[in-house]
Amino acid sequence: MITLAVPSKGRLMEKTFAWFASHGVTLRRTGTDRDYAAEVADLPVDLRLMSAGEIPGALASGAIHMGVTGSDLVYEKIPAWDQAVESLADMGFGHADLVIAVPAWWVDVRGLDDLDAVAADFRQAHGHRLRIATKYHRLVRDFLRDAGVADYRLIDSQGATEGTVAHGTAEAIADITSTGDTLRANHLRVLEDGLIHRSQATLFRARGADWGADEAAALKALLAKLQLD
Repeated sequence: MITLAVPSKGRLMEKTFAWFASHGVTLRRTGTDRDYAAEVADLPVDLRLMSAGEIPGALASGAIHMGVTGSDLVYEKIPAWDQAVESLADMGFGHADLVIAVPAWWVDVRGLDDLDAVAADFRQAHGHRLRIATKYHRLVRDFLRDAGVADYRLIDSQGATEGTVAHGTAEAIADITSTGDTLRANHLRVLEDGLIHRSQATLFRARGADWGADEAAALKALLAKLQLD
């Protein structure tokens, strides 16, 4: 038997159940909303309901064989993620973009080269580095390094990242957005080349889980039913 973890609540759970159903696999809850009991019909799969944010760690440690979560969470939370997990299917929902956004009144800052220049000027003028608020330190740091942006520092944001500029705790942000409405409401603008990652719900396989003969057979049966083999 293999273990499959899917989001435990909300639209992500509903859309995950619907995606599997559209591929011929029935996921169903067997208990109340509080006990998280669930099952996969007619397949040797142990279904677990977990928060989307916990699933990457469970995949990385091999505690589960498969999991559904946002690709942004996997790429952010798992170092060398492609060595720890395998992407089996993009699921077509849960879309969101991780972007760099700056104050709308920075009219001359259109792209990353402009941001790099502003960051250098900011440090010279203020004696400290320009602050970028984010929850995605790994992805943002790698992206800005590859773009040649320096003289900034990332500050952790666990609340409403879009509000940090207005509150004076950051000069720019890197955050997830679906429509851009919240960014605009907070007078922020996405850099023209500031797209870091297009995220969506994805079915992942944990490379480090126990993949014996029984587990390999169960995976083959599930993938055949999903028409992913």
